[in-house]
Amino acid sequence: MKDCFVLQNVKLVNGSSVDIKVENKKIQNVVPAGTGNGGKAIDFKHKVIVSSGWIDMHVHAFPEFNPYGDEVDEIGYKTGVTTIVDAGSTGADRLPDLVNSCKKSKTNVFAFLNISRIGLKRIDELTDLSWLDEDALKGAIAEHKDFIIGLKARISKSVVGPNGVEPLKMARKFSKDTELPLMVHIGSGPPDINDVLDLLEKKDIITHYLNGKANNLFDEAGKPLPKLLDAIKRGVHLDVGHGNASFSFQTAEQAKEYGIHFDTISTDIYRKNRLHGPVYSMASVLSKFLYLGYPLKEVIDAVTVKAADWLNKPALGRISVGDLANLTLFSIEDEVTQLMDSEGEERTAEQNIVVKGVVINGEYIEC
Repeated sequence: MKDCFVLQNVKLVNGSSVDIKVENKKIQNVVPAGTGNGGKAIDFKHKVIVSSGWIDMHVHAFPEFNPYGDEVDEIGYKTGVTTIVDAGSTGADRLPDLVNSCKKSKTNVFAFLNISRIGLKRIDELTDLSWLDEDALKGAIAEHKDFIIGLKARISKSVVGPNGVEPLKMARKFSKDTELPLMVHIGSGPPDINDVLDLLEKKDIITHYLNGKANNLFDEAGKPLPKLLDAIKRGVHLDVGHGNASFSFQTAEQAKEYGIHFDTISTDIYRKNRLHGPVYSMASVLSKFLYLGYPLKEVIDAVTVKAADWLNKPALGRISVGDLANLTLFSIEDEVTQLMDSEGEERTAEQNIVVKGVVINGEYIEC
């Protein structure tokens, strides 16, 4: 692709049509449809929607680790996602390897650092508190401060073993000492979800907030727990983190009924659930929220504006002249599609989001 091209007759999420000119990797102008010129023209004939590049706040992108690993670009730009955030695949021991593997990719990458130095080398990484090595953690952050955007703590029974909420208390101290927020994975207890909520502060992220497990954020009647409401008031951020076992249609419907909306939508994607479901791609996950009745703007804002704001990188969440061009092009197809949650429940949707292409750091790639 030449250094200059024009995306012609693309629709914004608000329905208006524009032409977007990209030159020397940056957005040079955004003008009414049919008025853009210069460079190679790519005409989408008003059939494709453009947004700023999608951001996935929870992926696993260290290919060496199983089951939680995958190649960066397979879960990045090839699926319409221009920026991914690895959610604690590696701790201090293997972080340099993750950084080096990401240098070979086109997709933009940031990461949460696992509070356990071994990361997901084992999936019970918080059962031995000696692995929560603050000196090693601080050293890794100092060396890769532009890559690390937070700390990851997986606080569920199979991960913490007999340690209960103690690893999260240690993570809270690490967070205070490093001034980095926490992303906290929630799931089966113990520890009790209320004890987890008590330890969360402004800008911390609860990921898997729509899981259908017994220890979730809603009571037996589907009402949000009082401590969840308190956490939201404190500024705790709600992230979907779909994954193999952490998204329930029923829980999502309860949350929507009581006005507990997502801040960000993420996939928790890795090789297994990309190839065999129930995740498949960001587009598939976003389609589930259209099915649930959320407006398109709210759905797309969750993977653009809101994600970029949390990252303190607002340029990634907007289409603005002068910014490096990261864009996602997609359509909403009227087609019957079967959607499955992490509980094995299937729903039939009448619309499906389909990615058509991306502009990744100024390069247009058809998907």
